[in-house]
Amino acid sequence: MPIARFVERILHLIPVLAGVSVIVFLMISLTPGDPVEIMLGDQRATPEQVASMRRDMGLDRPAVERYFVFVTNAIRGDFGQSFFHRRPVSAVISERLPATIELTVAAMLIAIGLAIPLGVLAAVRRDTILDRIATVGSLFGVSLPGFWFGILLILFFAVQLQILPVAGRLGYAMEVPAVTGFALVDSLIAGRMDSFWEVLRHLALPAFTLGLPSAAILMRVTRSAMIEVLRADYITFAEAKGLSRARIIGLHALKNALIPAVSVAALETGTLLGGNMVVETVFGWPGLGRLVVESIFARNYPLVQAAVLLYAVTYVALNFAADLLYTVLNPRVRL
Repeated sequence: MPIARFVERILHLIPVLAGVSVIVFLMISLTPGDPVEIMLGDQRATPEQVASMRRDMGLDRPAVERYFVFVTNAIRGDFGQSFFHRRPVSAVISERLPATIELTVAAMLIAIGLAIPLGVLAAVRRDTILDRIATVGSLFGVSLPGFWFGILLILFFAVQLQILPVAGRLGYAMEVPAVTGFALVDSLIAGRMDSFWEVLRHLALPAFTLGLPSAAILMRVTRSAMIEVLRADYITFAEAKGLSRARIIGLHALKNALIPAVSVAALETGTLLGGNMVVETVFGWPGLGRLVVESIFARNYPLVQAAVLLYAVTYVALNFAADLLYTVLNPRVRL
């Protein structure tokens, strides 16, 4: 891939991110509610105290000035102070982000582990009972609301069978020294296999709840792409050469069928990062999504702005990574 073309694609991302920053700022600024009034609550503050707090938060400045201050500071990695935590926003987010990444990665592994094999089997055995079951199952997975499905899993596995925990990230009686912020990795670093399995138990239900809809979408995309590839002339030629069916599917067909799946997987990863707020709230998962929900209700503008901007940047970066991966899977594709 030419370096000039790569740099050109990077430069194309700048106006996209600039537009995202404008939208994020406007959406937060136009949201009804005054953070100063919410923070003060029932306290009998004088007008001078209210004005002083508004000035300290920078809310007395014009919207245009506040936007440019926001963008300038964001480029430096400074998103200001959280209104309620009284700490830098970047520090608060960095504490919660590893839990969200851990949940997203686990959900995506579940989605890919279910979707790719089922999509390939459904395509190879098209119009059979297996294909129909997989298709109906994918429709069922896409249609399930996350909060409802999560509650069902809690009622069955945690309440009835009592084999998995209801909520949280780790048992109350366990403590793992925080090194990376990722509980699974920290458990391995500390040599605590009991904590490792405990984290996996807590991770199972929210990861499956989050990963099932993505698995359904990926399965349908993989099935459609695989059916299209199996009709190609080079597959017919490979069969005429006497190659085994397994080699044709695994070596020739699957690689090309994965190209559209890669695009969808990148989009779904971004969706999982930004759309896990409900699931984290249902399962009490101490991640960024739950923090954003709490901050929205509290009108904690700096934190919500920073989190939404982080989601947007991650989404754009994942799509760019998918474009790069296209060139690996299919050299004929150019950026």
